[in-house]
Amino acid sequence: MPDEPSALAPADPDDVRRALAFALTFDGRKRFRHADELAAHITAQHLARYLELAGFVVMKKPPRAGHSTSGGGPVSP
Repeated sequence: MPDEPSALAPADPDDVRRALAFALTFDGRKRFRHADELAAHITAQHLARYLELAGFVVMKKPPRAGHSTSGGGPVSP
């Protein structure tokens, strides 16, 4: 079931820029061999600025709840 729309909030523009720069620099956890970090940040700023000026609103889910290791009580057999 999809998340409730009310749980979404507008993303911080700095978070969008950082996410774009990361996406331009890394492929998953592996760094692109020829990725220039400065170029990635400049491109991310340009893309984020364009999206904002074009009227796009990027939404972000709230952080996920942490994983509990307490066991949560007895388990029925």
